[in-house]
Amino acid sequence: MAVMQAVEIAQYGAPEVLRVAERPVPQAGAGEVLIRVAASGVNRPDVLQRKGFYPVPPGASDIPGLEVAGVIESGDAAAMAEAGLKVGDRVCALVAGGGYAPWCVAPVGQCLPVPAGLDDVPRPLCRRPSSRSGAMCSIAVVCSRAKPCLSREAPVASA
Repeated sequence: MAVMQAVEIAQYGAPEVLRVAERPVPQAGAGEVLIRVAASGVNRPDVLQRKGFYPVPPGASDIPGLEVAGVIESGDAAAMAEAGLKVGDRVCALVAGGGYAPWCVAPVGQCLPVPAGLDDVPRPLCRRPSSRSGAMCSIAVVCSRAKPCLSREAPVASA
């Protein structure tokens, strides 16, 4: 069984409760694709889950991360064809969990093609202070510096 490193919630609390753990690489089932994750979003439900206020839906991965962007590595060929997707396509997806990992399974119907010309390569952590706390931004995805920073959290502890 292939394994990967993923971020998990060791206990509920501040960002420091996040840790890197070894997990099996997920497998796509019927109606699903396996995405090699290039970027994950950090959103309010992820923060609430980390704090213990947003339970993992039944049957979903306990690995946090509800938004991913990356490349389809494998999946249900018929479902992908029906959706106009194929292995190698760049997609973004909303998932029930599992996005804080190098691979994530997503339902085909929750995947959207990444528009041509849009950069999906993760950037280093933003080094400007967040607008609220003064701590450095912990969002590891592309953000527009023309807009106010929306980060409300201290940086994620490095592993």
